[in-house]
Amino acid sequence: MHTILPAFSTSFIIISAILVALGWRQIAKRNIAKHQKLMTWAAAFAPLFFTVYMSRTIFVGNTEFGGPHNIKNIYLIFLLFHITLATVGGVMGIVTLVWGFKNQLAKHRKIGPITSNVWFATAITGATVYILLYWVYPGGETKPLWDAIF
Repeated sequence: MHTILPAFSTSFIIISAILVALGWRQIAKRNIAKHQKLMTWAAAFAPLFFTVYMSRTIFVGNTEFGGPHNIKNIYLIFLLFHITLATVGGVMGIVTLVWGFKNQLAKHRKIGPITSNVWFATAITGATVYILLYWVYPGGETKPLWDAIF
């Protein structure tokens, strides 16, 4: 079961990014109702990802990088970049949603495209981490979070 959870959680973040892209397209067409619906669904998939990810982290642990030792530091820098993006993107997403729902549209319009791009980068780097850990290289040991990173 613990090997399927990373695929499951990664799919949630990819679905979220696809829904953001579709929502962005709808607002470009001035279809506000579809934009709101798609962005709300995109926002719903993000905490689903986080819930599955954190549950696995707490109850099972995280997978250590199983690739060659000579690229482990590059992977770790990439992983920390992804974690930073995800954190910034999550906070920006909440702010963007709040401004949209509170009808503070000038602020929403200003931050929305930036938030979307950060979210796309988060999804791409997250999927890349997943591919590196489970497809390209054999997964390392499952360990507590800090032990898996450092």
